[in-house]
Parts: sequence; C-alpha cells; structure tokens
Amino acid sequence: MTVLYKNPESVLSYGHDASTWLGSATIASSSWAAEIGITIDSESNSDTATNVALSGGSAGTAYTLSNTITDSDGNTEIFYFDVYVRNNVTVENGSL
Repeated sequence: MTVLYKNPESVLSYGHDASTWLGSATIASSSWAAEIGITIDSESNSDTATNVALSGGSAGTAYTLSNTITDSDGNTEIFYFDVYVRNNVTVENGSL
C-alpha cells in the first residue's frame, strides 16, 4: 500500500500510474473514494493514469483512499492508499 502525506490546510494533487497493471489495455473508467473526514476535490484520468486532488483531514489522522479502475478488457482492480495528515510536513506533488 502506498503512503501519502499532507497538511490539513493543503490541497494536493496525487497521480497514480496504472500502466504496469494495464499492460496493453487502457483505462475505461476510474473512481476514487475516501473515508469521511478527507475531501476529494476532483478526479480525472488518462488512458494509463489517474489523478485525485485532496483537501482537509484532521492532523494526526490516517485515512484510507481507494482508486477503482476498470480497463478496456473489462478487468477491475482496486488500489488502496493511506493518507496521513500531519501538521508542518513538507509535501511535494508526485506520483503514487
């Protein structure tokens, strides 16, 4: 499971490269879900990657985030991420 960090006040975008799982297929659909307390502000995808923008969360709390992807061959996989909200951490946008 991938671990992500953010400050409670920050709004950050995280990218998930699914190309290894996809092989020669492409993303037909992608949906992000998060536990109550952290907010998904937006989500998008290309043929091989997904993106989610997160805001909120309470300092000292960990949240589970999931990305459900269905590929062009009809296969579905759920990828899970832990988001740790901490005060005063330096976070750079990047790939999951």
